[in-house]
Amino acid sequence: MSINSTSSGPGTRVVIAMIVTVLAWASAFIVIRGTGPSFSGGSLALGRLVVGTTLLGVVVVAGRRWVAPNGREWMQIIGFGVLWFGGYNVTLNIAEQTLDAGTTSMLVNIGPILVAIGAGLILREGIPKWLAIGAGVALVGVVLIGIGSGGARVGGGTGLDATGVLWCLVAAVAYTAGVLLQKPALRRLPNAQVTWLGCVIGMVACLPFTTDLVRELQDASTNAIVGVLYLGAVPTALAFSTWTYALSRMPAGQLGITTYLVPPIVIVLGLIVFGEVPGPLAVVGGVICLVGVALSRRRARNPAAAILVTDPGKSVAE
Repeated sequence: MSINSTSSGPGTRVVIAMIVTVLAWASAFIVIRGTGPSFSGGSLALGRLVVGTTLLGVVVVAGRRWVAPNGREWMQIIGFGVLWFGGYNVTLNIAEQTLDAGTTSMLVNIGPILVAIGAGLILREGIPKWLAIGAGVALVGVVLIGIGSGGARVGGGTGLDATGVLWCLVAAVAYTAGVLLQKPALRRLPNAQVTWLGCVIGMVACLPFTTDLVRELQDASTNAIVGVLYLGAVPTALAFSTWTYALSRMPAGQLGITTYLVPPIVIVLGLIVFGEVPGPLAVVGGVICLVGVALSRRRARNPAAAILVTDPGKSVAE
């Protein structure tokens, strides 16, 4: 057991992993929006997870390291797989059937607030002052996003879809629960193994959508099918691997807040690809969310603040 100062930030590899995760997950909102006309929410999630499971399986086999999960870890992995890989993907896909990518990404990003609070209370990571302040500021931004979301399209056309907003909130809750279940499983089990098992379980949970996937694949365009393959390879196999790597090496609350960087990227990409942009008030809310991220990354000057390390790379804030 050792004490490390909070002044030591994440290493270079962790930062790179965070950047890859943010960019890949931002691109997912755009591709999901683009494939929406060809695939329903459940079938798109299943197709994505089939690809992701296959690619992650290759990584696990190549790693040649397997640690048998105990009963508690199995429950955590099953919950993580069903809620995040399964539930989150399905509800996110359904939300983007009616909301633009930028608005969806901003609404779903209420999740990091819930993760920060849940990690502090449930995982006993604590809630540092600046994390709490940053989360509070970001919450104000989310409220403005909700008020100002109109799914506006350049050239006209607005209208907030209440059902889409509801699906976004369900996705955020599923994401939060998934992170809080995944984090404890990473204390002992290899990152790649946990990610692959979660993906497999999420895929199994989505098997009821098999008939829809087979039918929709027959009518889908080549671009839509490529989109499914991309979602499985990059935002799923690659980004969940880099996320898991970072999550195993830093507090869940701090890492979750970092994903507030996703919406601004999605808004720019949505404008370029689809000519879509959220309402002005929603954009202001997104900027405020970024301010919240910056504040949450500040570290207390009190030298007495410390992080209690129980295992290499696994930390719990004291």
